Order: sequence, then C-alpha cells, then structure tokens
Amino acid sequence: MKHACSYAATHAASLADPAAFWLHQAQQLPWDTPPRQALSQDANGFYRWFEGGKLNTSFLCLDYHVQQGRGQQPALIYDSPVTNTLRTYTYAELLDLTARFAGGLRQLGVGLSDRVIIYMPNLPEAVVAMLACARIGAVHSVVFGGFAPHELALRIDDAQPRVIICASGGMEFDRVVPYKPLVDDAISKAAHKTAKVVVFQREFVQGTLQAGRDVDYQELLQAEAVPAVSVPATHPLYILYTSGTTGRPKGVLRDHGGHAVALRFSMEAVYGLAPGETIFAGSDIGWAVGHSYIVYAPLLQGCSSVLFEGKPVRTPDAGTFWRLVAQHKVQVMFTAPTAIRAIKKEDPEGKLAKQHDLSSLRQLFVAGERCDSATYAWARELLGVPVIDHWWQTESGWPMLATLVGLEGMPAPRAGSAGHPVPGYDVQILDEDGHPVPPGTTGLVTVKLPLPPGCFPTLWNDDARFRESYLSTFPGYYFSGDGGYRDSEGYVYIMGRVDDVINVAGHRLSTGEMEEILASHPAVAECAVLGISDSLRGQVPVGLVVLKDGHPLAEKQVEQELVSNVRGQIGALACFRTVVVVARLPKTRSGKILRKTLRQLADGEDFAIPSTIDDPLIIEEITNAFRRRSLGAAFETLPENAG
Repeated sequence: MKHACSYAATHAASLADPAAFWLHQAQQLPWDTPPRQALSQDANGFYRWFEGGKLNTSFLCLDYHVQQGRGQQPALIYDSPVTNTLRTYTYAELLDLTARFAGGLRQLGVGLSDRVIIYMPNLPEAVVAMLACARIGAVHSVVFGGFAPHELALRIDDAQPRVIICASGGMEFDRVVPYKPLVDDAISKAAHKTAKVVVFQREFVQGTLQAGRDVDYQELLQAEAVPAVSVPATHPLYILYTSGTTGRPKGVLRDHGGHAVALRFSMEAVYGLAPGETIFAGSDIGWAVGHSYIVYAPLLQGCSSVLFEGKPVRTPDAGTFWRLVAQHKVQVMFTAPTAIRAIKKEDPEGKLAKQHDLSSLRQLFVAGERCDSATYAWARELLGVPVIDHWWQTESGWPMLATLVGLEGMPAPRAGSAGHPVPGYDVQILDEDGHPVPPGTTGLVTVKLPLPPGCFPTLWNDDARFRESYLSTFPGYYFSGDGGYRDSEGYVYIMGRVDDVINVAGHRLSTGEMEEILASHPAVAECAVLGISDSLRGQVPVGLVVLKDGHPLAEKQVEQELVSNVRGQIGALACFRTVVVVARLPKTRSGKILRKTLRQLADGEDFAIPSTIDDPLIIEEITNAFRRRSLGAAFETLPENAG
C-alpha cells in the first residue's frame, strides 16, 4: 500500500506546518466532535493535540469497522502453542465481548478517569480488558504478568487503581507461573488498597478468590453491553510504566486523540498496511510495541492482528515465528533483533524457515535495540524480503526513525541504520552544548519540539519529572537519552544509550561499534560489550559472547579471533583484550540486554536486579563467569580458578 506523495514532501510538510499536517491526518478518523485546531499548549507550556475534539478509541477500533461492513473479518488471531490454542475473533465478536465487559466494569464502579491495572500475558481477555477500559473512559495500565510483587505494588500505589484484572497464571515454556498469589502479595505490600480484583481462571492453574473482593472474569461478561463514551481528545487512554533512574517507575501517559491519529497514520505510512491485511508483532502487551502494534494500530486501521502467546524458540522450536507467518498469511512482521538472534542461534542455516510458505510476507521490521549487521544480513537472505530496522521508544509510542514503505521515493533500508525521520519528527544530533554536529559525528539524539501526536504529553501525575527527565537537557528539544549520528546521505544511526559510550584513556569509544564487529564473526550468536573500571585507563571494554549451537571452533580460538578483529578495525587504542564466552545474556522481557547491570556487577557497585529481567538466574551465571576470569573491580583479586 503506497501513497503517491513522496517521503521528502510529506516529511517537509509535517515540519513546515505541523498543525495543518496533523489536522489533515485527523480528518481520516470519524470524530464525535471534530477538532477545530490541532496544536495548543496547556498551563504548563506542554504541547497538546486536538484539544476540543471528542472521540473514543474503542469505538474507532471496533464499532466503526462493524458499521463499515467488516464485522465478519478477523480482528484478533490468538495463537498459543504453549496451551495448544488457536482461536480467531471477528470484529463483531470482539466488539460484543468488549461492550459486555465494559458493562461489567461499570457494575464494579469503574467510571470516567478511574484507573485499572491489567496483569496478564498475551491473552484475548487482556485485549478485551484494554478496549473495555477505553470504552468507558477509564485509564488502563498493563503490567507484565509475572512481575515481582514489589514492582507491582509500586505501580498500584502510583496509579491507585479501582480494579485489578489478572489471569490466574501464565505459561513459560513448560513451566506454570501462578499469578494470583503475586497479585495478593502486591496488594498486601501496597499502601493503596484496590477495591476489586477480577480473575480470569485458566485451565492449567486456578487462583483462589477472596470473598467480598475478588470476582470471576466470566461474571463481568454477563453484563449488558454498553456504548462507547465520547471523551476529549486529551483524555488519558493508558499509563505504561517504564523503569526510572530513581527506582520509582515513570508512568508514560497516552491520550485518546493524538494516539489514534498517529497510529492510524503509521500503519499506512510506515508499515504500508491496508485494511484487511495481517500484521504479526512478536511482542507482549506489557510493552509499548504490544500496545501499539498488537492492539491499537491494527484495529484502528481495520487490519487483522496475530496475538501470540509463546517465545520465538522452544515453543516448540525455532520455526514458530515462520509457522505463524505462513499459517496466518502475514504481510508485515515486527519483532526485536534479539528474537531473530535467538532463532539464528538454534537454527543457523534457517532450515525451519524453509519448511514454510512465507510468500505472503512483504517486510520484516525490527526494533527494541540496535540490529547488528550480521543479524540483518542473515534475516534478509533467509526471508528474501526487506529487513527494516527502525527506532522508537515507550515515550514516543510509535516510530521516530524508519524506512517508510507506504511512501514513494523512500531511500532503501541500510544495514546498521534505523532509517530516516518519520513525518512529524524533527530529529537533531546535538553536541553536549546543544549545537548540531556535522554528518558522521556521533552526538546526542534529540527531537525538536513539538513532538507529534501519539507521543506522551507528560508523565502520570508528575509534570515536574517529565520536564526534568526529558526537556531540561536542551530547552526546546526532547532528549531521547540515546547517542547516534547522521551520515552524509541522511541515514541516522542509533548507537545505544549515552551511557553505552565508554572512555578509554581519554578516547570516547562506542560499545555498539565493537558489538557490530563481534557479531559479524560466524561463530557468534549474540554479544554485549561493556566498559568496566580500570585504574590506569579509566575504563576498558570487555566482550560477552554467546556462541551458535554446533559451531566448529574452540572457544579459545573464537576469543582470540574476536580480540584480533576489534583491535584490527578500531585499533590498539580500544584496549580490547578480553572476551568471555557465556551461555546467555541477561535481558529484559522485551529483549534489551542489561548492559548497565552487567557494568555495575563487574565494577562491584550496588545494584538491584531490574524487575524487567527475563530470568534472574542469569546474573548468577555471569557472576561466576566474571569470577573465573577475575574481571572487574569486584573480582580482580581473586585467583584464576576462583568461583
């Protein structure tokens, strides 16, 4: 699906007159009360979009498409190999479930602006709960099912929900994780006492209901269906928590109007998807990707969305994603580079992909962390379609850099680059004094204000923290926290968080560049480079690598070749001398490697294992590996065979 308008003209128009550009995009949606103006500022001076307009996101996602004759089209395709379940929900069925569940929430006392926490895995019932909250003007906050009670308690105290909706449990590979005891523990720890807990009972694990407080999910579905409530465009839709540097999570806020306009636009312009086509986003609804491209954007555009409960490997094997694409005739797939690396590690020759008909697939989009060139090339050769790395954040809610397949004249994707600025984003690379840097020079990635619709207008109940965290570094700009550069042809490269730049004897070096070199070795499945403290040079880089299954080389030989490669391409000034082979790397559930935690571990600093970690046991494995090599300040006095 391509528009005749060119990328260059569209991007230029979006910056020349943002208000006019986005008011035109807003006209593509059925408003209850159309906005007369696109852009305004509130009492704090923060930008707001479509003030005065009224609509409802749940109506736009469901009722509108049923009215337009799409009632029998698949809206949600639930595919759960971990429970051996496959079910398709049409737009009419999803509307019926959502409207009745919304009625049930009303019976529990949930009304306009009340908060509801949803603590569930990738289930249709979670999607229904999200849309039902939106339908009655309540504000939902999805928290990963399985999050530690302490972390859930922090979110309960911040959001102060009237209701918590949870599943009785989740399935991790072949391991059952009961959720209800975790919820009960979190409520006992929280100062705010939630009035009601709604429990969706799963067949493989039952939660114990507390009399007088807990309600069975199915009971709410017996309520009478309710219509969507028209809310102001600036009314909160959801809160999504992201880790904060102080240990207190930051509640990223999203509104109804700007969110709907931006996501519908992105489906056409960025992903090139038309109504009736199918997208598979291999993410979780607990992340921004799941909110935007499993739930809201596909339904706003009238597409079919694959809701997958499982992992890219071991459910049952590394061919699961390819089976999903073939079985559900997916046009666009979106996942994290770490998922592709996991698949590549277990099936390096791509034999499982070749067992499926992938002819429906047009593009593979990757985001979440920088995609190294080796992974990029492997996926492109295997699938025979463009692999498009693009960049965005929880705070933006939709892509800031991309190769927009829905617009004409778009430069082709390039390995290592996240593409070009998406219309609406004036991306600038600045030095530490706030001055633009020349092409090829690494600087700080910022976006000139105003941010386009769909981005967070502020943090939940914390305008001061919003200003301090994002707007104070460079007045007039949003500071992303990432470093990167723009080349002479306009391609932008994101090199990772600013604290991923290390200082070796006065030389500022990018760990991302070193990781690129390590990842290009044929034996390496994935890697991370961290800078650890050194009394002589300030910092020195250390590489952690996971090797591919079945590679023929000895570990010692791989280590020596990797050191030689880095020193050969960057030079001796990098002081790159150490590579440690590990079985796996610590990651968040979205696939981001916990580099900061690794550095703190090596430097002997106090740290808390992040609540977002996929498996806390990995930290112990890495600790033992560091001990064996006497790495870092914490272990440098230990003998070689310690631990």
